[in-house]
Amino acid sequence: MVQIDPRRFAGQAAIVTGASRGIGFAIAERLVAEGAKVTITARKQEALDEAVAKLGGPDVAMAVAGRGDDPEHQADTVARTIEKFGSADLLVNNTGINPVYGPLMDIDPDAARKIMDVNVISALRWVQAVNKGWQGEHGGAIVNVASIAGLRPAPGIAFYGVSKAAVIHLTEELAWELGPNIRVNAVAPAVVKTRFATALYEGREEQVASAYALKRLGEPDDIGSVVAFLLSADAGWMTGQTLVVDGGVLLGGGV
Repeated sequence: MVQIDPRRFAGQAAIVTGASRGIGFAIAERLVAEGAKVTITARKQEALDEAVAKLGGPDVAMAVAGRGDDPEHQADTVARTIEKFGSADLLVNNTGINPVYGPLMDIDPDAARKIMDVNVISALRWVQAVNKGWQGEHGGAIVNVASIAGLRPAPGIAFYGVSKAAVIHLTEELAWELGPNIRVNAVAPAVVKTRFATALYEGREEQVASAYALKRLGEPDDIGSVVAFLLSADAGWMTGQTLVVDGGVLLGGGV
């Protein structure tokens, strides 16, 4: 049975990007359940408003719509979070895109640049914005959502894997630069059952899951609980680490 500590993040405020659904929403939901106030971001205001209602309403959650790679949106989100909740202690970089499938030899350079801009550069800019607005003076914790595609070759989503490998190394560099008062870690999920990952398992879930030691694909809550741990004081002596959350698929060499 999952244990929830409703005081774990009491008095703390979090920003979770890409959080109107899927992994981001599950992370926000776990943080709220454990006492945090949460700002969620995504592109569509309507989806965000629905997510805020599910999280418990405006007393515990706020939505700020915008493009994840827009510096003005990032600065505005941080400022509004501090204004409403009094701090910006926690950051989860979950925004990510993968608009193309296929081999590296076929990828359009503009698509590759966009993937890097959203998956890597925007993650760095979110950290910079939170650092400037709050954490640089007060400290905090950050989790970047990477992927096992950043740890092993991932045919079909190869450049997405390249970007997530960069996120993993970015995590390490940030952890070194921002310590000791700010901890930076990452999670590397395998296939999680979300709309984002549908193309990787739709119509063949049992076949895909057969490569996993636990014989099932991930659920968003599987990632939410690990991210909450990394943000919490329970992980207070961890920084620069990437936790693989993959149901055991890498044990067999798969992705």
